[in-house]
Amino acid sequence: MGVPLRQQLAVGSYLIKQKLKGVKKYPLVLMLEPLFKCNLECAGCGKIDYPDDILDKRLTFEECMQAVDECGAPMVSIPGGEPLIHKDMPRIVEGLIARKKFVYLCTNALLLKKRIDDYKPSPYLTFSIHLDGMQARHDASVCQEGVFDRAVEAIKLALDKGFRVNINCTLFQGETAPEVAEFLDYATELGVEGITIAPGFSYEHAPKQDVFIKGNDVKELFRGIFKIGKNRKWKINHSSLYLDFLAGNQDYNCTPWGNPTRNVFGWQKPCYLLADEGYAATFQELLDTTPWDNYGSVNNPKCASCMAHCGYEATAVEDMLKHPIKGLMTAIFGIKTEGSMVETAAPVSNPASTLAGIPINVEHTK
Repeated sequence: MGVPLRQQLAVGSYLIKQKLKGVKKYPLVLMLEPLFKCNLECAGCGKIDYPDDILDKRLTFEECMQAVDECGAPMVSIPGGEPLIHKDMPRIVEGLIARKKFVYLCTNALLLKKRIDDYKPSPYLTFSIHLDGMQARHDASVCQEGVFDRAVEAIKLALDKGFRVNINCTLFQGETAPEVAEFLDYATELGVEGITIAPGFSYEHAPKQDVFIKGNDVKELFRGIFKIGKNRKWKINHSSLYLDFLAGNQDYNCTPWGNPTRNVFGWQKPCYLLADEGYAATFQELLDTTPWDNYGSVNNPKCASCMAHCGYEATAVEDMLKHPIKGLMTAIFGIKTEGSMVETAAPVSNPASTLAGIPINVEHTK
């Protein structure tokens, strides 16, 4: 099952309206992060090193609704921390659905079996469940044994109850193309709606820094994955040009305003991944006061190795809108997995402007 037609039409309508209005910077996915606290301590996480007084903070229901109304994005991703820890999460989800927002509730699924009856199946609600590979790989990634089995059990339960379910996979150092291909086969067989997949961002505050894949290693890994998957029907929820970017065939800069983040500190500058760049009190202040030109892979060393979909899917979709034939040909004939890669510009201290664009989840079946 792909992204429902209702969601495709709503997102497409929003996109057309922004274009007709001439709006240059607008969001499509609000990253609503109501808490940092988690019941896991993953090696690549950039959130869990906050002191206890910060980990105990929560966005209220009213603050969440205000953020959604300020932002106006048609889709809301709720990461963390672990959102199911938040005692008002069912009410928050209900409030978002009442506003006809498409909600991706991100979870490690450890609490999902216990809490699933707090939620009702809806075309506006998707459980986005974290799985970083098969059992050994995932349990090593989250630094706890048994998590994979519990997550798979929760996926099957949610599907049986009629919920939309997505798998969110982050790749780290040591992955091989055959291992990832095996996982994508398995995830597809589970019957989930789609799979998002991207290399992990090297958070400065992550407990371990040697777990992240960088540079050409990322591109070679994805080329290997796509070569294996050429004739397999994987439900990868990304645009074809973003996948082409991961394989080293496109040279993109990110669009950080496409996925603005609201968390317990305020509106985070410039994006979900960089946490030490300051905060704004309102969404409009975020747009007006963030020095956007200071960020992006060619603009800032902190961004140099980032290929995360929360920034680059935006640019890929903008490129597809400008060059639909290129996007269509890539979707039809698949990702190039051999030959030279595009050259990428090195980070500079005085950045040029970034591309305008927005992120959108488009299922790509190979």
